[in-house]
Amino acid sequence: MEANSIIVRPMQAGDTPAAMKLSAAEGWNQTANDWNFFIADPRNICIAAVCEKEIIATTMAINYSGRLAWIGMVLVNKAYRGRGISKLLLDHVFGKLKHFPSVKLDATAQGQQVYKKFGFKDEYRIARMMNTASQKIAIPGSGALPEPIPLEHIPEIIVLDEIVFGVNRTPLIEMLVRTHPHKAWVLLQNNHVTGFALGRDGSKYHHIGPVIAQTQSDANVLMLHALNQLTGKPVVVDVLCDKEELMHSLTAIGFSTQRYFTRMYKAENPFRGTSSKLYAICGPEFG
Repeated sequence: MEANSIIVRPMQAGDTPAAMKLSAAEGWNQTANDWNFFIADPRNICIAAVCEKEIIATTMAINYSGRLAWIGMVLVNKAYRGRGISKLLLDHVFGKLKHFPSVKLDATAQGQQVYKKFGFKDEYRIARMMNTASQKIAIPGSGALPEPIPLEHIPEIIVLDEIVFGVNRTPLIEMLVRTHPHKAWVLLQNNHVTGFALGRDGSKYHHIGPVIAQTQSDANVLMLHALNQLTGKPVVVDVLCDKEELMHSLTAIGFSTQRYFTRMYKAENPFRGTSSKLYAICGPEFG
């Protein structure tokens, strides 16, 4: 496909350095490992716009179990903006997603208006909260504390994530637990999972999420415990805006709201999940 000397093609493993250059130019938090996760899975749709052999834009759709396509990493080199390149890539991706029952994304305020033109509707808001140097925090209460996730509990965590997120995300959950075990915490009751907090490294900040819990108090314990492993380090958390108590708790310990995202769905929303138990998302690139 060509448009004004711009070629659209699938992304390849060797494209990771060029993709990192694009996301770093925007101040985004992705690492090479994140890009490799997107590109390496042939079930995902990862495409690039190329001009004179240089990758100038990207767009992708993560395939979650053939049921939900998650749109992310919509990036355009600043020198090439205003030429309709993002629309070209999105049209290309949406053309390949017609068999998916659901398509979702997390949009910035600017992107929200663009996606509405493609038929997307608002679901709920998410606040990105940031702390440049997290401090040690006393965890209130005398209940059970989170513990590192034993590998035998990964299947149960995957099931709980599917109930809350709405579709199965086995490759993502396994990647987070196995690649970032120092950021993977679980609450157990009678040896059953009642909540968990995962996380990952970033190019600029450590990222905590998803955080899923049965109660607000469990979510607080998971979040504070995860933060206590990152004392003095920069951290970001993407919190659902209806979780006001958690947002107030984070503000009280030095977090500030950097910006907002809006979770959106295209046309229909058959896999709503259980957002009442979702306190922090994995990130707008993962859902």
